[in-house]
Amino acid sequence: MNVKKVIKERRAFRSLELVKITDKLINDLVEKAQIAPSCANKQPWNFIFVREKEQLERLFNTLTNGNKWVEKASMIIAVFSKPENDCIIGERLYYLFDTGIATAFMILRATELGLVAHPIAGFNEDQAKKILKIPDDIRLITLVIIGKHSKTINPVLSEKMKLGEKQRPPRKELDKFVFINSYNKNSEDME
Repeated sequence: MNVKKVIKERRAFRSLELVKITDKLINDLVEKAQIAPSCANKQPWNFIFVREKEQLERLFNTLTNGNKWVEKASMIIAVFSKPENDCIIGERLYYLFDTGIATAFMILRATELGLVAHPIAGFNEDQAKKILKIPDDIRLITLVIIGKHSKTINPVLSEKMKLGEKQRPPRKELDKFVFINSYNKNSEDME
């Protein structure tokens, strides 16, 4: 599969079924993150691959109400870092950007392998960090939910989420976020 096809195929599905998580799969994903670009090659990212049922259940307790669908996950990847792990140039902190690139590489590889890799923000960071034994001075940026897409729509989903399972949610028009040579202040969607 070429990268263009993988990008097009990637979807944040919420209807999942279990899939076997092997050491080989984890190694495959981390090898893709390992080669991601980063400022001064600092590679600020850290990942915890949670596949043990009991540990997954502990993480499920940190989820917001809208994320009950995550309880069908086969694995959760905790993505974490801190500003000091990467370049700080003036007020620009690169750790979130660079960690995001590495995470995107893993998400695309998971998609290529026929998996769903859905990053979420709907969890209690402090509770999840305590469960995962991540120190207080480190940010738990996201949890990436891994599973196999199920054709059966998960009944815990809201109506809007169920619609998103059937069709890709709408995307902004290009002229709303793309500018050539300078920023167009007249853009209605810029906040």
